[in-house]
Amino acid sequence: MGKFVITTRKNGEYQFVLKAGNGQTILVSEGYTTKAACLNGLNSVRNNAVDDSKYERKASSNGKYYFNLKATNGQIIGTSEMYESESGRENGIASVKKNASEAEVDDQTA
Repeated sequence: MGKFVITTRKNGEYQFVLKAGNGQTILVSEGYTTKAACLNGLNSVRNNAVDDSKYERKASSNGKYYFNLKATNGQIIGTSEMYESESGRENGIASVKKNASEAEVDDQTA
């Protein structure tokens, strides 16, 4: 089963990552100034992860592939790792869809 890990960045901002059952990071959030905002972002991932239309599939300038998960308002709520292939990116999206709704929360800021 996947899990969300909440940490604090060096600049004091809160951030979460979604990890697959094998421990691999599959989605990284932006930085949030408060833990409450971070938790709202995490819940937004839970709510939007199943909707394929919320995934923005992208290619980077170095030829690798990634995706952004967007909220209903169009704001990016998570960005994937870089993948070598489009099929790898699709597997990453499938993993977020599978893991986000049931993922436990590991708050490492407490």
